[in-house]
Amino acid sequence: MRRVLRTAATIIGTVLALAACGPLGDTGPQGAKELLVLTRQGPSTFYPGPDNAPVGLEYDLATMFGQYLGRRVRFALADNVAEIARQLAGGNAAFAAAGLASDQPLPQGVLRGPAYQSIQAVLVHHTDKAPPRDWSDVGNALVGVVPGFGHQALLREAKATAPELSWKALDLHDQEPLLEKLAQGEFPYAMADSHTLAVVRNIYLDLDAAFAVGPPRELAWLFAPGQEELARAAEDFFRMIRENGMLSRLLDRYYGHTERVDTVAAEHLQEKVRSTLARYRRDFQLAQEITSIEWRLLAALAYQESHWDPLATSPTNVRGMMMLTEETAQRMNVLDRLDPKESILAGAKYLVQLKRMLPERILEPDRTWLALAAYNIGYGHLEDARVLAQRRKLNPDAWADVKKTLPLLARAELANTVKHGFARGGAPVIFVENVRAYYDILIRLEAPHLPRLHATNDCRAGNLRAC
Repeated sequence: MRRVLRTAATIIGTVLALAACGPLGDTGPQGAKELLVLTRQGPSTFYPGPDNAPVGLEYDLATMFGQYLGRRVRFALADNVAEIARQLAGGNAAFAAAGLASDQPLPQGVLRGPAYQSIQAVLVHHTDKAPPRDWSDVGNALVGVVPGFGHQALLREAKATAPELSWKALDLHDQEPLLEKLAQGEFPYAMADSHTLAVVRNIYLDLDAAFAVGPPRELAWLFAPGQEELARAAEDFFRMIRENGMLSRLLDRYYGHTERVDTVAAEHLQEKVRSTLARYRRDFQLAQEITSIEWRLLAALAYQESHWDPLATSPTNVRGMMMLTEETAQRMNVLDRLDPKESILAGAKYLVQLKRMLPERILEPDRTWLALAAYNIGYGHLEDARVLAQRRKLNPDAWADVKKTLPLLARAELANTVKHGFARGGAPVIFVENVRAYYDILIRLEAPHLPRLHATNDCRAGNLRAC
């Protein structure tokens, strides 16, 4: 993962040569056009997306902050939290957006920004044994911990009442590789934060939280000495995105779907990846080449629809790998809905059409999530839900808001006020959130498809007939 993440950082122009502690160019003093931002690789901060472009909550927040200021943002990856503190204290970056707990001691002169996300430290255990109820059940079993996240301080507090408690600190860039070691049996227990565990628990199926450790905490940015004006601007920025709902939408983007699929469902998907996906992988990849819809997203959609069963048939005669209706199949010129190659390509092209029908102003990933909802419930009902969102002064272009109004289509007094009437609007919410969760799992289990040559007679080339 480290190699991929550092490649992603290079795409946007920065990787710190951390052995060289001298000035790193323009770090963002007052009036400068560019901000240098320290971050770290991890599922809750900064990582490569399906197209290898960087994504992550901290990446999105820092990029938006740069846009708010009218300044370009460059990112630099540090190997661990201690390195972030050293570089920041030395004035080698403007600020750090790295998922740092706000209760940590600060180097001299470093400023703490506003809190923006609540987290909870937890003791994580392997589910092949009964979970400990408290520290007395843990005894002297070794607890793995990554320095820099405040977990060692929590363990020292716990040791006052549990003197047998022992732990080992590992020099890792994030908590995820520690959880991987726990899953592999290298430790009986590990400390992690709730948001990190939520993101990876459907990959490491045998891990779960045993109990909370300490009180809830907050995440905050840190600013280099002398960056008081920038820190004040960050306070205004976070106030703005709280009030306009953008912060809650970003949190929903990265964490809203993490509890949707339970461990049993995630285990079933992983078993299907091992036993079934290989038969259809090339069909999904071919559909990506033709439509530019990422193949693992198509596979997640197909799994939600049919569990990759090309012969699946519903009581309403929706059939095939992508569960196409007769009407949709005719519109997409499908001869045999039970042919997996035909079904996959038709489903991909149909999703492209739905995305095109949405207003151009809607950006990704909301554009895809809204199109998936339309795939499930129909474009007309999606538009009705967007109308209801607008009436309630929510954002009709944001999935986090539209998923609140879709279930309202099942209420007669509201359904009668929109064009297409009653619909079971809760179903597409479950549908999309499941697809999102399955997609996250497949991104981690399956490599991206990077064809050497892209098809020219395809959806990206503007050939509507092809789509």
